[in-house]
Amino acid sequence: MSERKIIVIGSSNLDLVVRAGHIPAPGETIMGDSLRMIPGGKGANQAVAVARLGDGGTFVSKLGADLFGDQMREVLSQENLDTSYLLTDPDLPNGVALITVDDQGENSIVVAPGANGNLLPADLANVLPILDQAEIVLMQLETPIETVEFIAKYLADKKALFVLNPAPAGKLSDTLLSHVDLLTPNETEASILSGVQVVDLDSARCAAAKLKEKGVDRIIVTLGEKGALICENDNFILVEAEKVTPVDTTAAGDVFNGALCVALSEGKDLVSAVRFASSAAAISVTRMGAQSSIPMRSEITR
Repeated sequence: MSERKIIVIGSSNLDLVVRAGHIPAPGETIMGDSLRMIPGGKGANQAVAVARLGDGGTFVSKLGADLFGDQMREVLSQENLDTSYLLTDPDLPNGVALITVDDQGENSIVVAPGANGNLLPADLANVLPILDQAEIVLMQLETPIETVEFIAKYLADKKALFVLNPAPAGKLSDTLLSHVDLLTPNETEASILSGVQVVDLDSARCAAAKLKEKGVDRIIVTLGEKGALICENDNFILVEAEKVTPVDTTAAGDVFNGALCVALSEGKDLVSAVRFASSAAAISVTRMGAQSSIPMRSEITR
């Protein structure tokens, strides 16, 4: 597969992870396990998933001019990725995520975006030619919304499939949504974007239908252990999740999105692609950390 078949544009963070018995309440101080420093960031996680599960990919991001930024560049260069479009902000630190993981594998995350918050349309002039060659472009919302909107509008008359993982959750304009070919919200994100509170399968269908009305071509609502609901051509299909015992759910959604894009780039239909992505995400939640949890292709094959 050409390294420019899938292009991921997004954030790069260094995750500072502490495991604890429970996630502390406001004002509560608890003792946790030892600190782990693990490469992360939604964009970087998805790019690494593409690299490990497919046959390469291109990653566009902005790193900080600090030790964490240098470390992220080194880590990403060791993956099967084209990293020649990694930028460095001379004034801002690298993005950092502070993550607490409890005994049930659930997490609480606070992100300091750093250089990610300064990845602007003006930085992407040299990226536009490779977008013309891409089959799939994948983005998230840990970079400025104006950059997401810029790429979405640029791709509107291009051949590339524009996949948007609308995380972290936030409201998006109908104009942006109308440019999205495939939207992959979780329950919280689908609720915010559609105005329908997603609490079960029926409400997930209603939310997906509302998003379809806003001009989104295809929608996949990820429902955690309940699976993933596909809305395509006014049809709804539930792909059930694989049963695993979670250790850490950090980056499960990122792994799902990266794997989904790999499967689609290989010509799989949407249902088969979601099954493949669900298998990858299921493996990831059985391991600690973000990029440290992302499986290789051979593991899914087994």
